[in-house]
Amino acid sequence: MTRPAIVWFRRDLRLADNPALVEAAASGQPLIPLFIDETGVPEGEADGGATRWWLHHSLLSLGRDLAARGVPLLLRRGEPLAVLEALVAATGATRVLWNRRYTPRGVVQDTTIKAALTRHGIEVRSFKAGLLFEPWEIATRSGTPFRVFTPFWRSCLAAPPPDRPLPPPAALRPCESVPPGDDLGSWRLLPTAPDWAGGLNADWQPGEAGAEARLQIFLDQRLKAYAVARDLPGQAGTSRLSPHLAFGEISPRRAFHAARDAAGSGNGLDRFLAELGWREFCAHLLFTVPDLPEQPLRGEFAAFPWRDDPELLVAWQRGRTGFPLVDAGMRELWTTGWMHNRVRMVVASFLVKDLLLSWRLGADWFRDTLVDADLASNVASWQWVAGCGADAAPFFRIFNPTLQGEKFDPDGRYVRRWCPELAGLPDRWLHQPGRASDIILRQAGVSLGRSYPHPIVDHDVARRRALAAMENCHGGEGSESR
Repeated sequence: MTRPAIVWFRRDLRLADNPALVEAAASGQPLIPLFIDETGVPEGEADGGATRWWLHHSLLSLGRDLAARGVPLLLRRGEPLAVLEALVAATGATRVLWNRRYTPRGVVQDTTIKAALTRHGIEVRSFKAGLLFEPWEIATRSGTPFRVFTPFWRSCLAAPPPDRPLPPPAALRPCESVPPGDDLGSWRLLPTAPDWAGGLNADWQPGEAGAEARLQIFLDQRLKAYAVARDLPGQAGTSRLSPHLAFGEISPRRAFHAARDAAGSGNGLDRFLAELGWREFCAHLLFTVPDLPEQPLRGEFAAFPWRDDPELLVAWQRGRTGFPLVDAGMRELWTTGWMHNRVRMVVASFLVKDLLLSWRLGADWFRDTLVDADLASNVASWQWVAGCGADAAPFFRIFNPTLQGEKFDPDGRYVRRWCPELAGLPDRWLHQPGRASDIILRQAGVSLGRSYPHPIVDHDVARRRALAAMENCHGGEGSESR
């Protein structure tokens, strides 16, 4: 009997464009698809509540897809090397295949596992599947990693285009003797007391089929208008592919080529590809700067005087700041596990600049509540908003949440959905209820301080305080408010 090969799934929970799976299937060996619920993950990298919910349903979907091809998905919990060594010993497997990871801990871990298995005479092969370009393929003319997005993405577009996505394997050969695995329910990935996942269940279909359906909706209905509609949270103008990409239910190559094939050219296509490029940039950045989750890329921010105010943090987390666009975004996040990208920038700016609370607190909250939580994109984007990361928005660019609401949610559709207690206010006052007269508030059924909070800060005062903190930290950078 031919000895089996193990295909170790990680954040590549799909059959299509899965190079490790395709290579294993082509060998003709019996296959053992494996997913390991890894123990011992540091708190800052552990899955949050929303991603655990997504993982449960994504594994169910992958398990069904594999079972339909006669190959069951084996689930094991533990330290990965120990799990793999035990499985090799139990099955006589001769090969282990996986798709590469790029987080600092993942790289070290995979290198260690490969060396250990190789010493045991096991062939280990790894493949590119989660990025368009390997981090070592894109560099400046001097050979150093990029630290600014625009030249990085320009260099990517000038390189040979990513390969076309691979079709799923035509056939998979099962292994006749596989030791038992875990029951997915025993991992307790789903919330129970309380079950807060109702909004996630209503909004999302985790799994490869859900990813493909989401892609087709975007290509058919949203791509051409994407350049403008992507900034309007009250409209369905974005792809909402981010969680599917984060879990590898769809590959970036599939999204890249499908968009180019559908649109040909245009501003919508360019903007969408640039969003894929930002994801790429974040991954490359974390690969070359391993301490990015803990330390600001710009060293002068190490001494920034962040405040410690748990009450303000809770008000921000719960969407009770008194700034409607901020509150709408935080409530959308809590209910659906997702937040519109424009609003993400506004709520992040509010936390770090209006409240002077550290970007690390925001990154931690997003990691726990976002279904698309991804270590590289999360920390790089938070550092960008805070002004301390690569290609960062200067600290003095402070989003005015009222002006942002009036500009990008002018008819109030977004705020009225997520802050229904303000729905009766006229558009003119919706984004600044504190400035409405008592008569207007009473007619709208709004009682400030009761049905809706007073603003927890004065934005103009907070902006000046933030600029002063920056000036005291390293000399100041001017002033700008948007």
